[in-house]
Amino acid sequence: MPNNTDFVLAVEGVSVSFDGFKAVNDLSLYIDKGELRVIIGPNGAGKTTVLDLICGRTRATEGAISFKNQYIGGLKEHEIVKLGIGRKFQTPSIYEDLTVFENLEISFPRGRNVTGALFWKRSEEIIARVQEVARMIFLGDHIDRLAETLSHGQKQWLEIGMLLIQDPELLMLDEPVAGMSVSERRKTAELLKEIIKNRSVIVIEHDMKFVESIAHRVTVLHQGKVLAEGSMEAIQANPKVQEVYLGH
Repeated sequence: MPNNTDFVLAVEGVSVSFDGFKAVNDLSLYIDKGELRVIIGPNGAGKTTVLDLICGRTRATEGAISFKNQYIGGLKEHEIVKLGIGRKFQTPSIYEDLTVFENLEISFPRGRNVTGALFWKRSEEIIARVQEVARMIFLGDHIDRLAETLSHGQKQWLEIGMLLIQDPELLMLDEPVAGMSVSERRKTAELLKEIIKNRSVIVIEHDMKFVESIAHRVTVLHQGKVLAEGSMEAIQANPKVQEVYLGH
């Protein structure tokens, strides 16, 4: 078993069953600091369940999950967020009736308690941070626009921004480029390369061209297990992967 101390995230021997069906089966996964890991695999391979396990939405029936050497298996979702793990789901959950600025501002961690929220004022620090994140997610010129008027791709970026403003050390994105135009996908690849300067990122994605443009390492899941892991070149050349996934 690898030595935990080097990893941001260690998922070790994790299984989870739903009504007797093993959605994840004895899975081990180790994420380094500053790593961009992409998880691919056919539908039903257990990709989203893995993210659910890491963020505390689903409980593992066996195995252990550690974040920066701290066991997080028994923690609630909000406690895991507080430790520094951010998660973006497939459909963007943004506040449509607020502006881009307000969406980012509302996500800013303000002491993370009730008194913090009650006595909170819009400080220079918050304004500067919101503007910085808005520029990063290509919405610097759209800061006063209502979120509902944004394109699908821009909404996805806004949701990534709402996570970034909390400064997580591990960011998990579930199909971030689904439904995006070619140019939006290209920009999203740029954004991810910028994001990993300060954190680790796990991406679940089906778009192989996009995966090629971003991945440091690729993990292929099949029937809840790791089928293969390595560079994109190694994965594409792997006969087992071609058979169960890339050939389809």
